[in-house]
Amino acid sequence: MSYEFEKLLEERRIIKGKITQEMIAKELKSAEYDLNKARLSYNEGDFKWAIVQAYYAMFHGIRALVYSKGYREKSHYALKIAFREIFVDAGILERKYYRYFEDAMDLRENADYLSEYSEGGAKEAVENAGELLRKIKSIFER
Repeated sequence: MSYEFEKLLEERRIIKGKITQEMIAKELKSAEYDLNKARLSYNEGDFKWAIVQAYYAMFHGIRALVYSKGYREKSHYALKIAFREIFVDAGILERKYYRYFEDAMDLRENADYLSEYSEGGAKEAVENAGELLRKIKSIFER
């Protein structure tokens, strides 16, 4: 177990809890909704919102995965660390999916807080979100 993950558990920023199938399904539905909206925004030339929506598509898909292992997070950072610990470092998912999420997080923060975004960044975020969600769905279909 990584130091970061242990620390977040100790600080109760990641907690073990009762997770229902309905909670997981709700996250997956939100992920699909956000991905569809991200694609629409991108096609309409609204690159800022495409980035934000693509990030949240990944966020909700990853949250569904983390929920499926009985954990809940209390921040975006905690979700990122839980995802890395439980799925990437454990060898369930390739490291590229962690990088997709990390990159989307940076793109979203730049778009939201600095009003810095581009068509290229939006294209990357939307494509990566689509690939990540396909992978997440395949895990749940096993």
